[in-house]
Order: sequence, then structure tokens, then C-alpha cells
Amino acid sequence: MATPEQNVKTAKIGMIGLAVMGENLAMNIERNGFPIAVFNRDPAKVDNFVARTPGKQVIPTKSPEEFVRSLERPRKVILLVKAGDPVDWTIAQIKPFMDRGDIIIDGGNSFFVDTERREKSLKSEGLNFIGSGVSGGEKGALWGPSLMPGGDRDAYEQIRPIWEAIAAKVDDGPCVTYIGPGGAGHFVKMVHNGIEYGDMQLIAEAYDIMRNVLGLGAAELADIFDEWNRGDLESFLIEITAKILRVNDPETGKPLVDLILDKAGQKGTGRWTSEVALDLGIIVPTIDAAIDTRTLSGRKDERVEASKQISGPSQKYTGDKKAMIAAIHDALYASKICSYAQGMNLIRAGSEKWNWNINLGEVSRIWKGGCIIRAQFLDKIKQAYQRRSDLPNLLLDPNFKAWVEEAQPNWRLAVTTAMQQGVPVLAMACSLNYFDMYRTANLPLNLTQAQRDFFGSHTYERTDKPGQPPVHTEWEELLEQ
Repeated sequence: MATPEQNVKTAKIGMIGLAVMGENLAMNIERNGFPIAVFNRDPAKVDNFVARTPGKQVIPTKSPEEFVRSLERPRKVILLVKAGDPVDWTIAQIKPFMDRGDIIIDGGNSFFVDTERREKSLKSEGLNFIGSGVSGGEKGALWGPSLMPGGDRDAYEQIRPIWEAIAAKVDDGPCVTYIGPGGAGHFVKMVHNGIEYGDMQLIAEAYDIMRNVLGLGAAELADIFDEWNRGDLESFLIEITAKILRVNDPETGKPLVDLILDKAGQKGTGRWTSEVALDLGIIVPTIDAAIDTRTLSGRKDERVEASKQISGPSQKYTGDKKAMIAAIHDALYASKICSYAQGMNLIRAGSEKWNWNINLGEVSRIWKGGCIIRAQFLDKIKQAYQRRSDLPNLLLDPNFKAWVEEAQPNWRLAVTTAMQQGVPVLAMACSLNYFDMYRTANLPLNLTQAQRDFFGSHTYERTDKPGQPPVHTEWEELLEQ
């Protein structure tokens, strides 16, 4: 462990990693009155950052040892480096100079299982480790993100004044709360990103129906999204969609969005959400659809070739445009409710599996500001969990249930119209099918179980003998009788 601290100027907290997110979060911390030490593997980044922040309470350091020595005890170190091996490598660089009780905070998009491993390993050596989700992008990091910290509760209490100061502020407080022990914070951030995937895909599908079924141009679409952003759909993603649709390319004068190749990237957190949901037995079809769509979007050449060889519907939509726009609005909102229901159920399942005791109402509250999925209706989700903390599904909340039931005709109209016109709406359709499956008392899986018993003797339970042990039938013998 470390030797006695040298007589140097000290900082309240330190930042390792000076890419855009690291720089912006560091400036946020300093602006809120906390002197900050900074370090980066590339010393030039430190020099450049300090040169651009003259007169600020920023302490530049050029080695892991100098960095650690510049911090007040108990030391608090934020890591904003690439998830995976770089996190372990960075911890190994600073650990020899740290003392018992010091705190390392991983603010990146680390997989929660890695966070659990690191937290346990460092605790055995007397060090505290916090995995904190940080959402809001570059601007959020600078002006107020949504923060999702998990790990040792006492360690969080030591960083709490800083976290509450730098977080986004909404009507009921700063957008940060203690999520739970171990990897709980990064688990919630992972699911947040999965919900974000679903949100973005649903918006893209609404946009696609309006441009390809109704033939609307970018300017008309911008006006529609602007109007939607003044109602139930008010959210950051709807807001920026309207802005994107108003930007024209300086070179051609055409809407810039129309010149962007339809290949969407992904960094892995959405896929993790899908994989973990499968492991926990929670279905997240809207999120799965968003991941599938991004994956298929990457096969651009293959899709272009298929479009030349495979024909779709030829008829054109002749219905009322205003009525269809209203239907698409309702389909988007209802699908969004289903997507969030899936995500919140996954958080509950993870909390129960790993005994994290996550408060779903608080999670929805801290997502109201700062983060990418911030939206007006998150307050309604918070209220739903305040009314009933053990709510099995958002669709069973009286307010959400009433709204979705009322939206059904428009929801079904938008989805079926898109399908009739050959416009893919995988996420909307998955949300609608999720809704229909959830509200169906008798699914056709009795036949599936009969098939399993026929070819694999997997047994089944009888509806006329509830509570009785499963039975097996020799199906072909009965046929011969």
C-alpha cells in the first residue's frame, strides 16, 4: 500500500481518462466546487485539457503515483476508460499507491458481472469499488447526467455530495440514487441502454411509416415530432428527432438525414440486455427487435440485392393522413409503454436474483432528467411504483392499463397498415404481440407441450387436475385404441 502522502496540492476527487466524456464530467465536477486531479495514459491529453481550462481547480498529473498522491484521503478516483480489459489495466496501475478505504469509481459502460468481480476483489484488499452508470452523452456529462451508482453503501455516502451536485436536477431532486450493492448500478445502466435501443427503434419505425406510407418529407415530419414533443411523447429523443429532421446538408441543400447510410452501430450494452434477460427468463421482445434491426441494417449490400429480387406489396395507402398520423402517435406511445414494462421487469428480476433491493420508483425518477431516455412519462412510471411497489407489470397499473386499452384500435391500425404496405415495424409489432400475449389467459402452448411430450416424454400438467404431478402420455398407443 501507499507510503505517507507527500506535501502537494490536493484534489477532492480524480479523473482518469480524458476523452470527451471524461473531460466534460471533470469540468462538471470542478464547476460545482470540487477541485479535481486529472490523468491520462497520453500526457499530451492532460496538457491539452489544462491549457483549455485556465484558472480552474484542475491539478494535472503525469504518472499514476503522482495522480494518487494528489488526492485527499480517502481518495476518490473516477475511471472513464473503455470497458473491459482497460478497466482492469488502469486499476492495476493505481492500486499500488492507494490505501485502505480509498474508493475507485468505474463510470464507463462495464458489464455488471465484471463490476461484481472487481468489487469483491478490491474489497478483499481493503479498497472500495463503485460501478456507476453515467447517462446523458457529452452534454449530460458536462451539465448534469443521470447517475446510477452501485457498490458499498458507505462508500457511496462518501461520494454522494459530489454525485448529487453534478447530477441533472428535476422537480423531485437530483437524478441520482444509490441503486444497490455489487454490480447493481451497472446492471441498471445496461437495462437503461436496452430501453434506449427500443425507444430509438420505435421512433425510427414511426418515422418510416410516415415517410413511406404517407409520403411525408423531412420538414413535415419535423413539425409532427415537434407537436408530439408537446404532449404525452415529450422526451429528449423525440425532441432531437425533430431537430435532426430540420437540418439541411450544406453541400446539397437536401435534408441531411436523407443522406445518411442506413447502417446503425451498437456498442454491446443492448446485446447484454437481451442475453441477460434470456438467462433470467424475462422476455424483452421490443429490445430484442431493436438489436435485430441494427444487426440486419449492417448487411446493407445484401439488403440492396434482395430489394432487386424480391417484390413487396404494390398498393398505395389511400386513407386519411391525419387519422393515420394520430394512429402512429398512439402506436408509438403504447409500444413505448410495453418496452419500459419489459425493462423494468428485467431490473426487478436482476434485483431478486442478486438480492440488490432495487427501488423501481427511484430508478424511473432518476431517469426523468439528464439521461438519453428522459421523458415526461417517466414521472407516471414513478407514480405507478409509488402506488404499488410490487407492481408485476406496468400494464397492470390502472392508469397505463386504461391508456393502452383506449389506444388499441389506433395501435393495431398503425401496425397492420405498415405490414400491408410492406414497411417493417418489428419493434412495434413485438410490443403489440407482447401486450396480446400478456393479456391472454390461454396461449396455444398446450399444443407445444403436447408435442414435447410426444417426441421427448417431457410430461405435462392437466387443466382438469390442478396441483397434481405432471403426467406422460403414450400418444401413439392411444391413437391405436
